[in-house]
Amino acid sequence: MLHKNPSRAHSFDLPFGKAHVFYSQLSADHSEACLLLDVDPVALVRGTPGSREGGSLDQYVNDRPYVASSFLSVAMSRVFGTAMNGRSKERQNLADEKLDIEAVITAVPCNAGEPLLRRLFDPLGYAVDIQHHILDEQFPEWGEGLYYTVRLRGRARLQDILTHIYVLVPALDAEKHYWVGKDEVEKLLRKGEGWLAGHPEKGTIAERYLRFDRRLASEALARLLEDGADDPGIVETMQEKEEESLEAPVKLWEQRLAAVLSVLHAAGARSVVDLGCGQGKLLKVLLEDRAFDRIVGMDVSWRSLETAHRRLYLDRMPEAQRKRIDLIHGSLMYRDQRLHGFDAATLIEVIEHLDPPRLAACERVVFEQAQPGTVIVTTPNAEYNGVFATLLAGEFRHKDHRFEWTRQQFAAWATAVGDRFGYRVRFVPVGSEHPSFGAPTQMGVFTK
Repeated sequence: MLHKNPSRAHSFDLPFGKAHVFYSQLSADHSEACLLLDVDPVALVRGTPGSREGGSLDQYVNDRPYVASSFLSVAMSRVFGTAMNGRSKERQNLADEKLDIEAVITAVPCNAGEPLLRRLFDPLGYAVDIQHHILDEQFPEWGEGLYYTVRLRGRARLQDILTHIYVLVPALDAEKHYWVGKDEVEKLLRKGEGWLAGHPEKGTIAERYLRFDRRLASEALARLLEDGADDPGIVETMQEKEEESLEAPVKLWEQRLAAVLSVLHAAGARSVVDLGCGQGKLLKVLLEDRAFDRIVGMDVSWRSLETAHRRLYLDRMPEAQRKRIDLIHGSLMYRDQRLHGFDAATLIEVIEHLDPPRLAACERVVFEQAQPGTVIVTTPNAEYNGVFATLLAGEFRHKDHRFEWTRQQFAAWATAVGDRFGYRVRFVPVGSEHPSFGAPTQMGVFTK
């Protein structure tokens, strides 16, 4: 799963030294892999813009070669990049499975002490053991230092524990060895996808990871809040387990996809952008239909896009087929030139995840700026919820839903949007209709 042959040691050249990977234990039921980082302080200084020979002594004599810091995260990205992305060509089922995992990080510098270590790691669900080291064993009177060994134990995907360490170690150290700019915000959000937005210390993590740059930390926090409340990508896995379990008896997802496909055929669409594509269910159906020669899936969630990429087998797809599809990262809150020029756009079970201000922004992005010839919107019919025996009165089908509309409320919203942006709208029920409550899913088809 780490994509390293366990029978030999591996070495990798880095701008600041070398990284070595070796297996200290290997058996049928236990494996122990070690990442050893060898930081060369001389090479580091020589590679630093503005540095020169004969500089201050602390450029060469410091703790960087001996501690877990941002250098470790860079090495992890270089050495374990495939594992951190959750990919495994031969054992994808294991990469997706939670395993009994233990990770030991030695010599973690943390000037805020054990309380911060626990505030950052405990919410992730691990059993956390922390050992505080004295400055020097030969001079115990010097007292304790800033260094800790952290042991994490629990059931987790390999991808998750690697990304947790990747983000939190530099946040604990707060002394990144390179310039921190907007690229670091993107890196933080990408590696924090799926867990950072829900972390109770996300503000502290963002601030320390970005070297206390308040402007960048504020941007990261705003994006985290937006990601958590924008499209359903960040909760896609949970949604599949909860919402589909609820709707499974009536096979709603299959009926939705069939209904959307029928409308796209009737509209004569050749190019389609699926907004809030999640893990690619509609994209898969579109790819299997030769009527569509340009297919794009957009989602705010990096993790969902990675899952879609894997589930669609894009890496192994024939070149002619691969040219038909693209996955892009983006938000429905902002104007995006990449969304222009499509015959049709779909928002399948997306709008109910948006609160009113974000829904208003989404309306402008789709109907005013992108202006596809056809827009298909599906959303739950709140009246039908009474048919689901497991739903309590007033309860939504999914915890992340900001609203669920009745047929009258959806019709009022869709008609107003159509009038405002010059679209005609018609309504299509999806699923078997109840004599009193209507169909479980309601669909609005907007046409220019």
